[in-house]
Amino acid sequence: MTYKLHQRLVIGIVLLVCALPCRLQAQEVGLSFSYFLPRNGYFSVPISPFSLRGVGVDLNRYFAVQTGFSLYRMSGLNIKDIDDFSTEDPLVGPNFTLMVPLEMVLQFVGQQQEFRLKAGGFGFGTFDNKLKNGNLDKAIREFEDWEVANADFDFDNSLGFGYFFGAEYVVFVTRQWGLTFEANYFIGDADFALEGSYTGGNSTGGLQTREVEYSDAKLDYTGLEISVGIIFSQ
Repeated sequence: MTYKLHQRLVIGIVLLVCALPCRLQAQEVGLSFSYFLPRNGYFSVPISPFSLRGVGVDLNRYFAVQTGFSLYRMSGLNIKDIDDFSTEDPLVGPNFTLMVPLEMVLQFVGQQQEFRLKAGGFGFGTFDNKLKNGNLDKAIREFEDWEVANADFDFDNSLGFGYFFGAEYVVFVTRQWGLTFEANYFIGDADFALEGSYTGGNSTGGLQTREVEYSDAKLDYTGLEISVGIIFSQ
């Protein structure tokens, strides 16, 4: 899914929510610990208590719209769509990542339990990014079939978008609060252009330097999120 298609998806959901009647009743608020397991990345943890999810409104008994945010300390994310090479090792991190979802919820309500199916779009932004130069040098060595390599890249990152789906199970301890267990799978990316040079070679051939530009590179935000939290009904 391209960057422009991500934008249209998120904008479409926002417009749908804005078109809803104003007399919707506030649903609930959830405070959770969310853990993200990225594809080709390192396990990432929440910046407690900065994960507020499940803020939304009931459309009727079965459907709801929810949003919120989570702030992560990402240990490692991968970069995809590099023209010359690819790797299963993370190339960016650690960083801070703020993720904001907007989701449609189908809920099956019991007396003290609820089961919810979710799908929607999300946006995310990263800051305090660092390149994992060791993994980057390794990927270049394997691509060039060199014994040594040393990369010197600059990057230009942007906001990212994507879509996700998942499920949530809620057990209400009282009418006012309950425990929630949730799992979501996210598929998204953000433009992450790379530009610079790398130097390397073999002991028999001397060193070479190549100037490169990977303008189509993207930061990969694909992976499984697992959340455990408390939900407060209003």
